[in-house]
Amino acid sequence: MIRIKNLHKRFQKNLVLCGIDLDIKLGGVFAILGPNSSGKTTLIKSILGMVIPNKGVITVFEENTKYSSAYRNKIDYLPQIANFPSNLKVSELIKMIKDLRGGQSMDENLIERFQLHPFLNKKLGNLSGGTQQKINIVLTFMFDSPLLILDEPTTGLDPIALIQLKKLIQEEKKNGKTIIITSHIMSFVEEISDEIVFLLEGKIYFKGSIPKLKSQTKQPNFETAIASLLNHDYV
Repeated sequence: MIRIKNLHKRFQKNLVLCGIDLDIKLGGVFAILGPNSSGKTTLIKSILGMVIPNKGVITVFEENTKYSSAYRNKIDYLPQIANFPSNLKVSELIKMIKDLRGGQSMDENLIERFQLHPFLNKKLGNLSGGTQQKINIVLTFMFDSPLLILDEPTTGLDPIALIQLKKLIQEEKKNGKTIIITSHIMSFVEEISDEIVFLLEGKIYFKGSIPKLKSQTKQPNFETAIASLLNHDYV
C-alpha cells in the first residue's frame, strides 16, 4: 500500500533521511518511532507530498507521489500542531472542512464521543490545547479514508479522551484501515501497534513487531528494548 525505495532528504547541509526502504501493508497500526530529529516527521511529510525528497521513490496506493496528488484524497492527516484560525468557532471550522471535502462525514458521533458539544460555539483561539487536539481528532477521523496518519495524536489529551482515541484507532483497524502514528508515549504505542519502525539518524534501525524487538534486544520491557536500540547495545 505504501512502498518507499532509497529515500533521501536533505535540508541544506543536514541529511535527514538516508536511503530509507520501507513497505507498509494495507490494514493495521504502524508506529514510526525515534528520538527528536531522527526524521519521523520528514518521512511522514514525504509520504503526504508536503516534502519533496532529493532522491528515491514513494508509491501510495500504487501511485507515484512525485507525479500524482490524487492519492491524497484517500488519506486523513492529523498534524502534530494544529494551526486553527483563532477567530473561527468550532462549528464553523467543522462545517468548512465538510464543505471542502464533500461526501458523508461522521462528525456528530465524534463530537459526542469527545464531549465537544459545549465548545461548538466557542472560538478556537479561546480553547485549551487539549480541546483543540480533540477537535483535531474529529477533523481527522470524520471521513472514511483508508489511510490515517497521526503525528503525536495523544498530545494534551486527558485520560478519558485518550481512552476514546485508543478505542477509535482499534475500531478503524478492525474496519481494515491502515493507521500510521508517531508518539513518544511508549505505553500507548505498545498497546495499539502491530508493528513499529524505529528511525535513528535518518535510517531504519528496526522494523517489526514489539515481541520481535524484545526478542532481538533480549529485553522483556518495551521501553528498555527501545533504549537498547538507542544505545546500540543489542545483538
